[in-house]
Amino acid sequence: MNDKIRLGISSCLLGQNVRFDGGHKMNRYLHDTLAPYVEYVPVCPEVEIGLPIPRPALRQVDAGNDKVRLVFSKTGEDITARMQEWAQKRVKELETENLDGFVFKANSPSSGMERVKVYPTGKGMPRKNGVGIFAAAFMQHFPLLPVEEEGRLNDAALRENFITRIFTLQRFRQMLENNPAYGDIVEFHTQHKLLMMAHSVEIYREMGRLVAQGKKLDFDDFLQEYRTLLLKGLSLKASTSKHTNVLHHILGYFKRDLNKDEKQEAVELIDNYKQELVPLIVPVTLLNHFVRKFEQEYLSKQVYLKPHPRELKLLNHV
Repeated sequence: MNDKIRLGISSCLLGQNVRFDGGHKMNRYLHDTLAPYVEYVPVCPEVEIGLPIPRPALRQVDAGNDKVRLVFSKTGEDITARMQEWAQKRVKELETENLDGFVFKANSPSSGMERVKVYPTGKGMPRKNGVGIFAAAFMQHFPLLPVEEEGRLNDAALRENFITRIFTLQRFRQMLENNPAYGDIVEFHTQHKLLMMAHSVEIYREMGRLVAQGKKLDFDDFLQEYRTLLLKGLSLKASTSKHTNVLHHILGYFKRDLNKDEKQEAVELIDNYKQELVPLIVPVTLLNHFVRKFEQEYLSKQVYLKPHPRELKLLNHV
């Protein structure tokens, strides 16, 4: 069993000298901070289709009818079909990698996830509404798999949401690698209750209904449908208001244990978080303290209170 997250990534973000100018775009967060928890699967579309290093720059050009062409900037040579054919083959190969997500290189005409420059055929300014050809093929082939661009990971909320998703998918994948029984799915679902509520109460309830009738379904179909709902729910960003509701829900487990001052302190910290005066780690730390102090077994197993390694400090900034 692979204990690390399996994360696809644009090769240049790891410091590989594969860019058109012979350089790289190493991302220190991905290369240094996240690396201990991840096994990367690097992909460079332009090199993998056989282009040299260095090479002439590529760009996307508007071909009309909502279509774009991938061409060399100087010569106009069109390699769209070549890239598309390779991309369709590559995404099928990546099925065997059991990926938990992918990080793309922003602005790349082959790997950009969004806002790629699309140039007009004549004169004029480019529009930033393109998607890299490989990135588009990947997202179409793996529509619910967590994906991000390295630039968007500078946003604390997007970073925390993405990393929560890939850690959750890793846990689900590891469970599947151990040939789970129905009871294992029930346990996984129970442990992720509060985490899912922070993203979507509605989808969590839908997952609950599915689990309730799971024994009546074909087990493989049940697992696939559960995974789909899991990823669909996690793709919805956890908001401050959703977190606030979950924090109050957790506090309710201690209504018979806490004295007046302890309750007041907890309520004030949750309210401070709601007003964005303190980060999420502050009320979560206090609630974790209550879990240990009062030996709350159910909450001690909730992934929400420890969704990823503390060393990543993700809850310190949301």
